[in-house]
Amino acid sequence: MADRETALIVGAGSGLSAALARLFAAEGMAVVLAARDPAKLAELADATGGRAYKCNAAEPRDVAALFEAIDREIGVPDIVVYNPSARLRGPIVELDPDRVAEALAITCYGGFLVAREAARRMVERGAGTILFTGASASVKGYANSAPFAMGKFGLRGLAQALARELQPQNVHVGHIVIDGGIRQANDPRAAARGEDGLLVPDEIARTYLFLHRQQRSAWTWEVELRPWRETF
Repeated sequence: MADRETALIVGAGSGLSAALARLFAAEGMAVVLAARDPAKLAELADATGGRAYKCNAAEPRDVAALFEAIDREIGVPDIVVYNPSARLRGPIVELDPDRVAEALAITCYGGFLVAREAARRMVERGAGTILFTGASASVKGYANSAPFAMGKFGLRGLAQALARELQPQNVHVGHIVIDGGIRQANDPRAAARGEDGLLVPDEIARTYLFLHRQQRSAWTWEVELRPWRETF
């Protein structure tokens, strides 16, 4: 597959990651999907001609093994998307510390682990793109949502630091703030939100592809997306 670009989506599933997989496949890329439960990716892998791998993004050994398997079977990814996150809500006085630590590991620490393995390979090759999926909580901490804000703020900081570190080595790092709800199939929120009240996954995916295709004289490290009716 050396003649094709390879796209790795970590934290793959339905919604945005599925839209990314479909778009990347339509662009002629070899699609690689990774999730804790690869069985749930069978339909998407079949639809995109991709491969599914088991990986807990918060476990260093799992992440290292994922990239080693891709090295052997496909080759170094040209674009890596980090999509996992864990929402844990509740008043701070009631939050369980162990569950908070787990949420932070998934939302932020896993991003570090995946970016570390991707950067090792992309720097050696001299090219590549690493993209992180952010949220409203990346820039706005909401009440009763401290763990999610901590994780997403941390992920944004990681992305910004890596953008500055890796840009001179021709590795493009981007952070996409998804500031609004993402439309799902048969979404009950659609009627209440009205026309363009939710982000359409396929349209979000186009922004990821745009960042990957940017010419390096005008690279973007962060972009914020919101539905037309979203307030900010």
